[in-house]
Amino acid sequence: MFEVIRRWLAYRKNLRRRWQDDARWLLVAEEKNAYYEARRRATRARLHGNRREFYHWAKVAAKVARLSPAAAMDLDEVKRVVVDEERRQRLSWINCQLRAKAEFAGAEKTSR
Repeated sequence: MFEVIRRWLAYRKNLRRRWQDDARWLLVAEEKNAYYEARRRATRARLHGNRREFYHWAKVAAKVARLSPAAAMDLDEVKRVVVDEERRQRLSWINCQLRAKAEFAGAEKTSR
């Protein structure tokens, strides 16, 4: 029983370390836009249906907010980032569908 608890605690410690490392990395790479980038990545993961990555990047965004008072966190900008990612995802899906349709039409012509 103690081994199970020890493994779970180690797992949680590694998760927290990953959140902290990614938050620090974003703060170095993006400075003031680190919070928006974390929210963008969380939105992207949510749209892809990746629950673990969504949770991870949401926690990273919260960690960025705690670590850096200089990081910009305007709610209207966060909404714009989310809408922008959703639009990008939709366009990507549409382009994928159009490519598949064109490939199917091309395959039909060559088989005749």
